[in-house]
Amino acid sequence: MAIWIYPKVKSDYNHKATTNGAKMAKNTQKLSSCSIFLCTSPFLCYTMRMKIEVTFDEIAPKDRDTYEIIDIRDASDFEHGNIPGSKNMSMQDIYNHRELAGKELYICCRNGTLSLAVARQLQQDGFLAYNLQGGYVEWLTRHLKMVDDKQKSQDVEKSLQKKFHDCIFSKFCKAINEYDLLQPNDKVAVCISGGKDSMLMAKLFQELKKHNKFPFEVVYLVMDPGYSPENRDIIEKNAKMLNIPVTIFNTNIFESVYTIPKYPCYVCARMRRGYLYAKAKELGCNKIALGHHYDDVIETTLMSMLYGGQIETMMPKLHSENFDGLELIRPLYLIREKDIKHWRDYNDLHFIQCACKFTDTCTAEACQKNTGSKRKQVKRLIENLAKTDPQIEGCIFRSTQNANLAKLLGFKDKNGVHHSFLDDYVNNNPNKK
Repeated sequence: MAIWIYPKVKSDYNHKATTNGAKMAKNTQKLSSCSIFLCTSPFLCYTMRMKIEVTFDEIAPKDRDTYEIIDIRDASDFEHGNIPGSKNMSMQDIYNHRELAGKELYICCRNGTLSLAVARQLQQDGFLAYNLQGGYVEWLTRHLKMVDDKQKSQDVEKSLQKKFHDCIFSKFCKAINEYDLLQPNDKVAVCISGGKDSMLMAKLFQELKKHNKFPFEVVYLVMDPGYSPENRDIIEKNAKMLNIPVTIFNTNIFESVYTIPKYPCYVCARMRRGYLYAKAKELGCNKIALGHHYDDVIETTLMSMLYGGQIETMMPKLHSENFDGLELIRPLYLIREKDIKHWRDYNDLHFIQCACKFTDTCTAEACQKNTGSKRKQVKRLIENLAKTDPQIEGCIFRSTQNANLAKLLGFKDKNGVHHSFLDDYVNNNPNKK
């Protein structure tokens, strides 16, 4: 036996609810005008089942006040890019907001896979829930088709020259000068993952080339590690919109690491780095540029202490150990992530975050266990500390420039040899005659 609820305002869908769902409807004024009857035929119940999926075309003509778009992705994924007007909520959040019971809920995830199961469960519990077909990726694909590429590129470049000159472009130049990241006649492979950081870095290199203070070459390099066609399309459309002439090459890294049970992200990152070095060398580059920013640096510094049991940081440049003559540089080293986000949102830009198979198909819990949850925890820790003391972030950053070896129990020199404070303890006695 099943209980069916028919809202009088809708004649095209039939809505199934459990007993708990019926109680919710009874207690919610917005669902008070319903006709309820008992269905004892399993076949009849199946044929009257509520529609489970809707498309963006279907919801376009609807009154915005009559529905909510609920994005069930992790909060950090939602923050990286979302459908305008959507709300970031978990299933438990939905149950706790009883006022949602009277609205149509369009459940959204990255690509409409995980949200389908959530929509089914919500329907069973009496909500007017539908899966939003294609999810955020579908919305982003449609959005990019409507953008005027030439105008957008000009607006983005103007914003770097004016509004974001001090907080972004000047700090980009400062890092290059302070850490000696570029020399005349360098050929740099600017590595683009498709996210906000690497896309900004590409635009900054283009802006730097305009100044032409000394000769250097740039290749805008995109490695496809096995993206879905939709994600690959988004990267290409964003590059075209921003007037970035990308060179794309293919690998099968995602297939290689997908079945690794522990630390797949670490293995993936190492493999990607290796492929990028190899391609850069093939193209005649002597440097590769990655888009790590100031916040990445302080998070890595703290992570090495909390989870690695060592004191080290993310360096602004490194010599490659396996590719002779190649260096890695990080030109965004002094740029704050909040300023990158401001630049992205100010220009109404939408990028992918991580387009690997884990984020496409895993559950939220599995993703947290397998993909960078420790970095997210450290990020939240630093954010909470900074609320009570705004100097915290700067102190973490400066600590790696002010290491006092005399106050450390031990350290490794550049050759990897470990030294103890006891080695010179007797000789360093100020009272020794």
